[in-house]
Order: sequence, then structure tokens, then C-alpha cells
Amino acid sequence: MAEISFPEDFIWGVATSSYQIEGAWNENGKGESIWDRFSHTPGNIVDSSTGDVACDHYHRWREDIALMKSLNIQAYRFSISWPRVLPQGRGQVNQPGLDFYSRLVDGLLEAGITPFVTLYHWDLPQALQEGEGGWAGRATAEAFVDYADVVTRQLGDRVEHWITHNEPWVVAFLGYYTGQHAPGIRDLATAVTAGHHLLLSHGWAVPVIRGNIPHAEVGITLNFTPGEPASPSRADFEAYRRHDGYLNRWFLDPLYGRLYPADMVSDYSSRFGKDMDFIQEGDMEIIAAPIDFLGVNYYTRAVLRDEEAAGNRPPTIATAPRSEWTEMEWEVYPAGLYRLLNRLTFEYQIPKLYVTENGASYSDGPDEDGRIADRRRLHYLRDHFAAAHGAIQSGAPLAGYFVWSLLDNFEWAWGYRQRFGIVWVDYESQERLPKDSARWYRDVIADNGFSIE
Repeated sequence: MAEISFPEDFIWGVATSSYQIEGAWNENGKGESIWDRFSHTPGNIVDSSTGDVACDHYHRWREDIALMKSLNIQAYRFSISWPRVLPQGRGQVNQPGLDFYSRLVDGLLEAGITPFVTLYHWDLPQALQEGEGGWAGRATAEAFVDYADVVTRQLGDRVEHWITHNEPWVVAFLGYYTGQHAPGIRDLATAVTAGHHLLLSHGWAVPVIRGNIPHAEVGITLNFTPGEPASPSRADFEAYRRHDGYLNRWFLDPLYGRLYPADMVSDYSSRFGKDMDFIQEGDMEIIAAPIDFLGVNYYTRAVLRDEEAAGNRPPTIATAPRSEWTEMEWEVYPAGLYRLLNRLTFEYQIPKLYVTENGASYSDGPDEDGRIADRRRLHYLRDHFAAAHGAIQSGAPLAGYFVWSLLDNFEWAWGYRQRFGIVWVDYESQERLPKDSARWYRDVIADNGFSIE
């Protein structure tokens, strides 16, 4: 057995998002979000469910804080519902909405849990979608800055760690290109425009947050799916290049002053038949505003294969058997996290990293004794923690790890068919039951490490 120990100041946490757990979708002055509208529209969610109640965290937040405390959780990453605070996206503040988050922050601090706040985790006010075209409109980026100002003025005396956006790639491309997510638009040019405005809103918001909270630690969270070509062929390398540009480099490069990747600019411009004229003078400098950390969301890798290339070489890289994949049909590949953290460190010289999401969907439920023996999730987390530890030993400035997720919850277009939580939720009774993975994680935090074969 090998003993793995993390740095003394390493932060162990869990993560959630507002729409996925809060419920109370129309209570106490909250406005409609694009996910309220999207989930209420038949055909958009696999199981025809909504986030109207979800985990009822809006009413059960005290219980959930006590649960986190019992699991030794040191930090809690949660998001603010923009329409709960500003029902129309800008203008009149809904004070009961702000008060909810103020009470939540106070409760976390009383429990000794550090709040990490994400300002935007996808629930855009529907009013901005209808009035400004959502993220396809530059005015939505301007409204985001006003929203960030309101929230950081209210909570900044107690919250030091701020994330502007969660996974802008998902917002832009699943929301405006594939239509799998709210608002359900299917247009590549619109998606690329939306992505730019998301980044622009981030760049504009960073100095506002710092102005309100002089000692704030400010960053952004990106989702990464590292890829590799299935063979050494040129065709497979081109498939890999396109994947890496689309999923990884498109948002990462401009944040670190490299502009948009030239190869992808050429690809996109040729596909929608015009230059990217939505970029205005000075935008790229604004987007590259210095930040304190990068949040890293990692779940799996991709092995890229051009199946249509004539005479392409046979694959030389194999994936794990599908029987070993998660129920999201994602390959379990911890080495991808190790490689990703090293790439971010040595290719981009990023000074501080947090794993802001990592976890696995498995549907293990309670046995007759109420125990949830989710060994696959436990092993998934153990092996990814070990990969992260290896990256630290290689020099990666990884400062913390947030498991996705604290609770089983509304998994976007999948509804309630996917369970990522280390705590099982009975959606009828709202009972919470820690799984074996939660109890194991509790001990990892207590020991700041674990044993592994």
C-alpha cells in the first residue's frame, strides 16, 4: 500500500449549482430563467422533469450545511441564481433573493466551511433572452457586470473566492449550437458569438469584483475533455486538432492572452461564411484580464478517429471497455486529469488551479439496511485524487479539489436519470443518505490523504 498525502493547505470541497438543487423556481420574487422555460417545454428533458423542486435546497439549506459539516467538507462551491437576485436581469433587485444567499453564506461560515461562489451556472434570466437575445447579444454581457456588482457588494464582506462563469463552452455550444441545453438554439455563428460575449462579460467583471472586494480571489471555470489521436495518421491528428480547438483551446487561449486559436478562426469563418465581426476593438485585451486561478472541470477524455478518411491507419490507442464507463457513457480515465493539469501548468504557466468539478454518475441506491455501496464512484474518486496528487508532484499548482456533486440532483437535459451525488436523494421525500463514497471522502479530508495499492 502507498500513502498519498496532500499539501497542508490543500482545500477539499464539494460543488453544486443553483438550478440543479434549489427548487423554489417562482418563490419570493424570483424571475423566470431560461432553464425554467426550457424544462417546462415538452421534449427538452429526457424524463420530462423540471428543476421546479429539485433537491429543495432553498428550504433545506440548513440541513445541507449540517450534512457537509458531518462529512468534514472544508469548502462549498455553489452558484447564485441570477433571476433570483435580478428577476429582469438588470434594474430592480429582489432583496429576498439576495437575503437567501446571505443567510447561506453566514451558515457556511458558522459551520467552518469556506464559500466559493460561482456567479453564473447557466440559469440566465429569461427576460434577457427575450429582450437582448441572451448571450448572443452584447447587452447581456453588460448586464452580467451589473449583476456581478450587486452580488459582490452584498456578499463581498464574507466571501473571498469568486468564479465568474462555469463552463462557458457548454453555455455557448450546447445552448446555441446543438440546442441540447437552454435556450435551445441551433446555429453555429450564434454560438461563437455567444461564447465571445461570455468571455467579454468575464473580463469586464473581474475589475468590478476586485474593486468591491480588494482581497478577492477571482477566476473562471472551464470544462476540458483532453483528446488524443487514435493513431499517428494525419487524418486522426486533424480530428484531434479540431476537437482540441473546439472543446479546449477556444476559451482557454483568449483568457491567457493568446487570442482565439487561428486554426479554429479559419474553420469557423469558413463554415458560417463571414469574419467574426462581433469582436470589437479592445475586446481581446479585456478578456485577458489577469485572474488569480483557473477552475478545471474534468470527467473524461476523447480518442479521436477520422472514420471516413480513405486508407486511414488502424487505431493504436484503445479505450477502456464500455462496461467500465460511467452511466453518462464517459470513459473512466484518471490519467487524463494528470496530463491536463500538467498541460495547463507547463504550456500556459497558470499560477493556481482548482479542480472545481470531478465525479461520476452511477445509479447505486440504498439496500435493505439503507447503505449505498457505490464502490465504482469511490474508486473513480480515489484514482482521480491519485492522478491529481501525481500532477502536484510534477509541479502543478493545484490548490484544491471540489467533488461533483454533494447531492444527486437535476442533471440538465438528463433530468433525474443521472446521479452524480456522494449523497443519495429521495426526490419524493427529500431524504438525504450519504453513500459509501461520502464516508470515504470524509476520511480522506480528515487525513488529508489516503492509502492506495
